[in-house]
Parts: sequence; structure tokens; C-alpha cells
Amino acid sequence: MWLTVYLAVILLLALCVFLEVTARRVIPPQPASTAVANPAFRQFQTLFLRAYLLALWADWLQGPYLYKLYRHYSFLESQIAILYVCGLGACILFAPFATWLPQALGRRRTCLLFCLTYSACCLTKLSRDYFVLIIGRVLGGLSTSLLSTTFEAWYVHRHTEVHDFPKEWIPSTFTKAATWNHALAVGAGLVANLLAEWLHLGPVAPFVLAVPCLGACGWVVLTDWGKEELKGSPEGDKHRPLVGPSAPPVHTSAGARLWRSCQEGLHCLLSDRRVMLLGAVQALFESVLYIFVFLWTPVLDPHDPPLGIVFSCLMASSMAGSLLYRLATSSRYHLQPSHLLCLAVLMAFFSFFMLTFSTAPGQARPFESLIAFVLLELACGLYFPAVSFLQARVIPEEKRAGVLAWFRLPLHLLACLGLLALHGEVSGTGGGEGGSGTRHMFGGCAVMMMAALLAMVSLFTLGKNDTELRLEGARDDGE
Repeated sequence: MWLTVYLAVILLLALCVFLEVTARRVIPPQPASTAVANPAFRQFQTLFLRAYLLALWADWLQGPYLYKLYRHYSFLESQIAILYVCGLGACILFAPFATWLPQALGRRRTCLLFCLTYSACCLTKLSRDYFVLIIGRVLGGLSTSLLSTTFEAWYVHRHTEVHDFPKEWIPSTFTKAATWNHALAVGAGLVANLLAEWLHLGPVAPFVLAVPCLGACGWVVLTDWGKEELKGSPEGDKHRPLVGPSAPPVHTSAGARLWRSCQEGLHCLLSDRRVMLLGAVQALFESVLYIFVFLWTPVLDPHDPPLGIVFSCLMASSMAGSLLYRLATSSRYHLQPSHLLCLAVLMAFFSFFMLTFSTAPGQARPFESLIAFVLLELACGLYFPAVSFLQARVIPEEKRAGVLAWFRLPLHLLACLGLLALHGEVSGTGGGEGGSGTRHMFGGCAVMMMAALLAMVSLFTLGKNDTELRLEGARDDGE
């Protein structure tokens, strides 16, 4: 198993290099944009990415050894499932506050709050007390919600309201962040493996390393972002002071805006069948990913693989999927994002179908399980850019935040119910890779992927002649 994992990560990284070189040859080079040539924009972009990438790096460091740490502390799989449910429940609870806090507290201060809460989350991993670990999971849920919204909110606000850069330049920054995000994920697995296994510091070591990374992120936000705000408007990132008759109550206005956003999002979700079907696909697909995040370690760990290298292997597969998406949607191959989304859901279904057999009690086949996990991450690499494209096309920009909030609600609820069902199956039986609970859970995930595939086929049929769902410059095969 050890040799297989190392060979797999080398081959997948080589595949990523090959796909990147091929993409550069196939896709015609774009002329240098005004954004690239603008020194003020490049300086601002670098300032943002310096902090944001540090936050992402600290987040990825915690991925490979979370489950292993809980097992190291001698908790049962049923107890670990409850810890994961607490994290997902915190995501549900704090998701509305993650949208509200930047408006009430200020965007930069909320980024600082993220650094503090996530550092506290990492430090709780030093404790073996179950209640302390539950608190850590709750803090992790809050921090994850803040990471997915607050940094982007600060950047977009400064980009459009302070610097007055064109909105068309915003995607270039987040495209660059997404590219770095894949590389950081692969590197985080290697570094975590170095600390936990090669240096024999144990599974808690990556969490300890994440704390100074978050401290560095907080320092950049406090100092460099602070200087950036001083160069902008005198008020910086703050709202108007709560003095004077004309100053509205910030908390009331922020809450009202949040409520209105949720109402508009629900109306958009219920009035457009395309949005409803896309939301069903997203809720089903991403909820099983949360279950996969919980299950991959107990499936492979009994066979003693280097978990950090396995994590890098999975992230390299996801990177290969995103590069395949870039190639497939190029003008040379003419594939549409809706086609690739169907393919991603079909690949995920096949992965979970394989796992129902490779995790049979007493007949475990770890090599087949690893192949299925790699295939699932490849599907993820295709899925996320495809679903992002379709969301941008079918959901109006001003209603997107509210609609996506409604998407996330069933997503997290389905994941929580899945983990609670697993807890019920393994409670008192020892659980683990050799029990039937894991196999039943993968079977349930396969059924959910089949439902997502049916929803995707309905969306594809509904939008067959819908130009909004098509990528410009690409053509359907029948045209």
C-alpha cells in the first residue's frame, strides 16, 4: 500500500503537468489584459492573495490527519461521527452570521476574527477531552463559514468601491487563487505527512503548524490591509459611525438585508425550475462529499498507508479534473459545462458503486478503494468549475448569495443525517472499515448520486436549447 500510494501521487502529478502543457498548446494565448498591465491592480491583487493563500494553507493542513487524530485519542467511530456532525451543524448555524458579520463588524475585522477562531480550533486539538474537541469543531464550523465569505467580501468591496477597478477584472484574481489552491492542497498533504510520519511528531503536528500560519495571515490583515485601507477612504472598511440622527443602526440594517436576501433567494429558487434542479444536484453531490471526507481515512488507515501522501494524491486528482475541464471547454473540443457536470456526477456514482464492493466486511480491497477515491476526486475537479459556470448563468448576481444559502441548507442537513445514520450503525459494534456500516453508507451515497444524475439529466433536457446554459465559442455535437 505504501509503494502504491507514492507511485499514484507521482503519476497524478505527472498527469497534471502533461495536462497543463497540453492546455497551453491547445488553448490560444490571450492578449495581455489591461488588468495584468495595471501596476496598481497587480499590487492590490498580490496584497489580497498574500493573506488569503495563508488562510487556505492553514485550512488544508488540517485535512489529512483529522480523523486519525481522533482515533489516536482512542475515540470510537461513532463518537468521531458526532464530532463531524457538530462541525457540520455549526456550518448550518453560522452560515447566516458569516454573511451578516462583515456588514456589522467590518470586513477586515471579521477576517481577523477568522484567524482567531481558527487558531483556537487548532489549539483544541491538543486536548483529549471530548467536550473540548466538540468546542473545537464548533469553532471550526464558524471559521469555515467565515473563510468562504469574508475574504472575498473584503476583496470585492475594495476592488469596486474603493479602487474603482472594473468588475471584469475580479475573476482574474479568483482564478489565480483557485490555481494556487490546488497546489497548496497537494503541498499541505506532503508537509503534514512529513510532520506526522516522517518526523514522528504525531497527527496533531499539522494542526500546531497551522496556528503560526494563521498568525501570519492575521498579521498581514492587521498591518498590510490596514495600510491599504488608510490609502483608501478615510473610514477604511468601517461603516458610518453610530452617531448623529442620520446614522442607521448597523445591526438592524444588516439583519434586514440578510432577511431580504434570503426571501429573494427563496423566490428565485421556487420560481425557476432550472435553479431548483441545479440546487438539487449541488445539495446531493456536495453532501456525499462531506460523508466521503469522513470515511476515506477509516477505509484506508487499517492498511497503514501514509495518509498525508494519500491526501496529496486525492488533491492531485482533483487538480487533474480541473485541468481536464479547462481543456474540454476550449474551442478545440467544444464540450459544454452541462455535459461535463453530467460526466462528473456519473463518475461519482461509479466511484461509490465500486466502494460498496471494495469495503465488504471481511473482503476489503484497499487498492480498489483507493482507485475509487481518486476517481471521485477527479469528478470533483470537473464538477466545481462546471457548477460554478451554471450558477453564474441561471442565478441573477444580486440574488446569488441568498440562493446559495438555501442550497447549503439541505447540503449540510443531508450530510449530518448521513453521519448520524452511520453513528447509529456502528454504535456499539466497533465500526471501522471491517463493519457493514461503512459499506451501507457508500451504498446510500451511490443512491444519492443516482438521484443527482436524474436531476442533472432533467436540467440538461430542460436547457437543451437554452443559450444561457452554453459556453460562448463552444457548440453542441449536433450543430
